[in-house]
Amino acid sequence: MKCMYYLAPTLQDTQRISEDLHDAGVNDWFLHVVSKDEAGLKRKKLHSSNYLETLDLIRNGFIGANIGFIVGVLGSGLLIYFQPFGPNVPAFVYLCIIVLTTLFGAWEGGLFGVDSENQKLKRFHDEIEAGNYLLLIYAHKGQGEAIKAMMAERHAEARHVATDKHFVNPFAVVRRKRRRPNQPATTS
Repeated sequence: MKCMYYLAPTLQDTQRISEDLHDAGVNDWFLHVVSKDEAGLKRKKLHSSNYLETLDLIRNGFIGANIGFIVGVLGSGLLIYFQPFGPNVPAFVYLCIIVLTTLFGAWEGGLFGVDSENQKLKRFHDEIEAGNYLLLIYAHKGQGEAIKAMMAERHAEARHVATDKHFVNPFAVVRRKRRRPNQPATTS
């Protein structure tokens, strides 16, 4: 499953796109909208994006867990080397230290993630703040080309700005599509 990113200039355009995507077979679970206008999305019954899509919770949680694991391994290694509690400390204690520091790191990373914008959406921050609507369309294998064709045919106002082949991977990079010289920028 891949995620296609489209920028739409207005709420009405976003609603028409949503209706056409439903007609094309895209379920509400596979269509989310990122916008400053949460009230407008709710009023038009459009699915807003969730916290896992807009915040960097998962990515920072993994980074924190890795840092915690490294700290736990280093700390356990130092405790084994210097033996401040004597030579008869069971290996289970050192394993518990590693597990606890890994979990603590994941928790701390998650807290940092709740406070930061998703890295994949950061590239579209200025457009969203300017009032545009970012549509995240999750397409099953073979469905992507039909969605692109429908969007190009019926919704010239929406720009296809990126495609993420691995949206579930929090470390995958989303590259913005380059605007063609003859393609005007959308304004709100």
